[in-house]
Amino acid sequence: MAAGVLRTVPLAGELTTSLISRVAARYGLPTAGVLRLWTCRNSPARHDGGGARADAEVVLNGAGREVLSELCRVEPKVLARALPAFTMDDPKISTGREAGVAQARWRAAGTVAGPAAFGCRLCTAQRTGQALRAVRYLPRWHRVCLRHGRWLLDADADQPLEHLDVRGAAEVVAAQRRWPGVARRAVRAGVEPKQAFTLAHAVVARWWEQALSWEQEEIWPRRLHQLAGGNAGSRLAWWRIVGRDATIFPEVVAVAQALLEPAMTEVAWQASGGMKPRARGADDAFCHRLGERMGRTWLGPELAADHGSPLNGWKGAIVRARRHETAPPGWREDPWRLKREQQPATMAGQLRVMAAEAQSGGSGTRWRAIVPAEQRFHITQLVDEAREQLVELRGVHSGTTADVARTLLEHLSHSADLIDQALVHTATAAVAAGVPLEEAAAWSRLPAQELAEVVATGEGEN
Repeated sequence: MAAGVLRTVPLAGELTTSLISRVAARYGLPTAGVLRLWTCRNSPARHDGGGARADAEVVLNGAGREVLSELCRVEPKVLARALPAFTMDDPKISTGREAGVAQARWRAAGTVAGPAAFGCRLCTAQRTGQALRAVRYLPRWHRVCLRHGRWLLDADADQPLEHLDVRGAAEVVAAQRRWPGVARRAVRAGVEPKQAFTLAHAVVARWWEQALSWEQEEIWPRRLHQLAGGNAGSRLAWWRIVGRDATIFPEVVAVAQALLEPAMTEVAWQASGGMKPRARGADDAFCHRLGERMGRTWLGPELAADHGSPLNGWKGAIVRARRHETAPPGWREDPWRLKREQQPATMAGQLRVMAAEAQSGGSGTRWRAIVPAEQRFHITQLVDEAREQLVELRGVHSGTTADVARTLLEHLSHSADLIDQALVHTATAAVAAGVPLEEAAAWSRLPAQELAEVVATGEGEN
């Protein structure tokens, strides 16, 4: 193809591949045919089923950028402002004897400029005159198209939807309007808005998993069914994955706002006992106040019982800083730092697990498919609480022998009891799922007869 005849304008934050696809559609050509204008030695990322991922991105060399500019009839400086990947260099294509040849290299969008989502087709049509699919780099706190009432879904997942209709979920739209104010509050507090959102999202995504056993939770089920078109029906598990981020968005914004408020920090400090630490109970004032802020007055005790949550990590860091406790060497004490193991699974990751579970059978059954969610969560909660007990022992070796010994022994004893419970629950779940009792007993180092009695009496479940 020679230089373009038709002008195709880019969208702000658009993937380069998305623009190339729209150029191809404008000329009535397949995207693969237009991509032959660039030399590329690797292939786009694909789903397990074989289809190309919508977030597959290309990085171009200098000659390749000139080709795209001519094809779109848009100046390079305009493309550079609109396309985050346009000026990115890749050492495998930017140097060498073929530097003057138009080259491209496929990358996953997430490794280039962050998460990618489908653009709103109605907005794309108004901006470009093309009612086509577009993919843009969009942060997770900017997924509501306020003009058309759409939640824009991640582009890396293997599922057919591009958006969810949130016109009937006014609280989701309202949360999107509130977020800029929360981001400004974060900046004033010296916190990166991205950090504030990421931590709040992890906190609420954990609640989302726990909510399966919260009999009093009525807001999320109603909102999820609404986003699913009225009723999720037999596909509830699928909708819980696809609709999670949209459903919990109002609570995510509310949690971020609450954690940024000095008044809530003071409540957390007082609830901890201040300079005279006390154990957290079901009546924890901070958890109770946060539950009220979420419109769930019953939530406080549930939050207080979850010792391994990102929320507890934030609170602990705040309290330790005010007590002027020194962190161990190499430990970065940051309330807004989210541990890797606490990062919630993405929609794409959860859908891959669901697909794998559906294909497995017999001895190859998947743990998540055969062990009930409530049981899996209980095991995780026990382990998290044990970990939290051990974290509390950091820097405990100062004080009288009696005080240090009492603190160490009480925390270690509690942790050991929690781990023992988690061990029995896990072994029981494994046997119930079809693992031979002898193998489960050997792995857990429990006497086979004792484990058999636990399974027979149901003691592990109780």
